[in-house]
Amino acid sequence: MAQTATERILAEADLSSDPFAAYRELREREPVHWSPTWEAWVLTRYDDVVATLRDHGRFSSRDRLVEMIDGLPAETRADAEPLRAHFATTGLIHSDPPDHTRMRGVLKQAFSPRVIAALEPRIKGIVAELLDGVDAERGFDVVADLAYPLPATVIAELLGARPEDRDRFKGWSDGIVAFQGKGRAIAEAVPTSAQAVTEMRGYISELLAERRLQPRDDLLTALVEATRDGGAFDEAEIYSTCVTFLIGGHETTTSLIANCLHALLRRPDQLELARRDDLALAGAIEESLRFDSPIQRTFRRVTEDTEYGGQEMRRGQIVIQLLGAANRDPERFPRPDEFDVMRKPNRHIAFGSGVHFCIGAPLARLEARLALRAVLDRWPDLRPLSETVEWQSEKALFRCVRSLPVRSKRAAA
Repeated sequence: MAQTATERILAEADLSSDPFAAYRELREREPVHWSPTWEAWVLTRYDDVVATLRDHGRFSSRDRLVEMIDGLPAETRADAEPLRAHFATTGLIHSDPPDHTRMRGVLKQAFSPRVIAALEPRIKGIVAELLDGVDAERGFDVVADLAYPLPATVIAELLGARPEDRDRFKGWSDGIVAFQGKGRAIAEAVPTSAQAVTEMRGYISELLAERRLQPRDDLLTALVEATRDGGAFDEAEIYSTCVTFLIGGHETTTSLIANCLHALLRRPDQLELARRDDLALAGAIEESLRFDSPIQRTFRRVTEDTEYGGQEMRRGQIVIQLLGAANRDPERFPRPDEFDVMRKPNRHIAFGSGVHFCIGAPLARLEARLALRAVLDRWPDLRPLSETVEWQSEKALFRCVRSLPVRSKRAAA
């Protein structure tokens, strides 16, 4: 059967470096498309993405990765068993109400406005320490020197992990998401992913054993307390949720900080607005979330045969919601390909929508605001060292510049 024009886009477009022309064509051609290449339904319009994210009855978060793993070749499934066992658990992002409601009720206390506001002095201190350690005249890499270590340190401290282990978190994070391709699992990456999830769970097991003996004022202790006397969590759910936090707690914020500064440095007029005005800086953060959404796609499992968008979806099929395409939908965002720090309204869905709206969104926004304000205030003449940028390509879910070398303009004069 001849490949359709829509399928050629999904098969051949460079969705890592510059996906937006492809997104535009997909929205115009077939906004609800079954892709044999991805083995999934692909949604690109804002309204469709939001509708399916909010309809957890028909489009479930539970067992979505299990469905992908079960689609692996038979000879690979034994190697994938640690992954299957992990993702079969009802963790925070791998569940639906009422389980999701039960777990989120405990976790939201750790991300309350009061708790997040109290973190501001500590985050400022980490930012200052990181920036004190770079030489802006010689040049430094925003990703390696700030955007990655800041959120990795913050989430480690909040959870109760050891901040000095942050490079281990990153290695495990990269390994765990490696098998998650587009709509189907990548068999070649399964051994790496299985080893990573096994090692991360072993690390979490050590931390939990410590907290049972010596409770502390951290999220791990709160989770241990929540398992007692028929509490809101069971042991397996703790492991799943801790892995989620150690991955998501740094990936999206790293992308947000780096992508936002990248966008600003290439638009002097927008940079000057953000430098002079805190409201414009907040607008730049929201616009970056829309313009270069850190998570480009999420997905759900169809729970029953259903009709959607004029298409017949079958139970067990995967639906991929392209957040990056939805956030550039011209039906919702006039001039969608223009970066505008003063854009209003800006109802992007970079943090999702519905019951699974990112619980850590306020923390990510705070970290980005404090990091970007510090950089802009310290070095008013900061400039990129290169006119080109390379985007990470090995993790299909995320969009982040691989590196962002910068230095003070005075040093180049």
